[in-house]
Amino acid sequence: MKFRKIAILITLIVSVVFLNTLTVNALSLLKEGMENEAVKFLQKDLKELGYFDCGVTGFFGEITVNAVKNFQRDNGLIQDGIAGTDTFNGINRVLRPDNLLKDGMENLQVFILQKDLKELGFFEVEPTGYYGDITVAAVKKFQAYYDLLVDGIAGNSTFALVDKLTGRGQSSVSRAATQKSDYLVPWFDGVDNIFKVGMTAKVYDIETGRSFTVKRTYGTNHADVETLTAKDTEIMKKIYGGSWSWARRAIIVTVAGRNIAASMNGMPHCGSDKYDANVYLKSRSGGYGAGSNLDAVKGNDMDGHFCIHFLKSRTHGTNTVDDDHQRAVQKAAQWAADSRY
Repeated sequence: MKFRKIAILITLIVSVVFLNTLTVNALSLLKEGMENEAVKFLQKDLKELGYFDCGVTGFFGEITVNAVKNFQRDNGLIQDGIAGTDTFNGINRVLRPDNLLKDGMENLQVFILQKDLKELGFFEVEPTGYYGDITVAAVKKFQAYYDLLVDGIAGNSTFALVDKLTGRGQSSVSRAATQKSDYLVPWFDGVDNIFKVGMTAKVYDIETGRSFTVKRTYGTNHADVETLTAKDTEIMKKIYGGSWSWARRAIIVTVAGRNIAASMNGMPHCGSDKYDANVYLKSRSGGYGAGSNLDAVKGNDMDGHFCIHFLKSRTHGTNTVDDDHQRAVQKAAQWAADSRY
């Protein structure tokens, strides 16, 4: 009987440790099959937003997956049905546009704040997700200790310091306010020196959520790039509905650890994949006539290159700023700031 009691006690301890670990991990990623308090808060938020019309259970099943996908679709996020940093930030942005947590609130963001404050030694009870007197007192204690405005309300300054102290400050998980200007980098003496000829980058289309890899091969007034592989070309073409187009699209270019607002067109031009780079051709893709074959990446199913513009970049033909590209750049920057990409 004694051994049975010990076995039960060990089982209970292991279960508590497992559940606590699951909850901590769930703060950065919630996905199908999970069941915990964090999922309950996610479901509550989705229910408030009109995406979840069932009872809150805490189990991440097919209904929750579909609710997350629908939210992601409507907010320009990757539609994978997994609730990660971008989805959490998107929900928080819609429900709490002032980026404040205060007395009386109950949600996943409060739960995360309480866990962080507990880790930092300012919150002595188990996280509940409810912002009551104990949380107000903990926030005030934290604010006073670090010489912040002591009001018991968690806003940008409090979030930024909490994120920094917990090691989250240098990542996209940071909850401090993100500004549109954070993604606007001028081309001249800016992106031109970051995204150099020969470097690769990821292109993310904000409307479809599709991404592909490119290589900068030419360009002085803006980046002339080519898809890296035939698969990348296939993805790019799907973004444009299956056919090439000069239409401008708002994108985020990730290169050298930076996310930069940009605009691309979808028309390969000035080259041929069949011939060596820079040789003279009588006729080139995109309606361009004779000239040098501006196609350096071979075997990618793309004839020539296409253009990516950044803040204040210019065209090569007229050496002027293209207003349509600049509007798309601004659109991408605003989207990135809102979604904290």
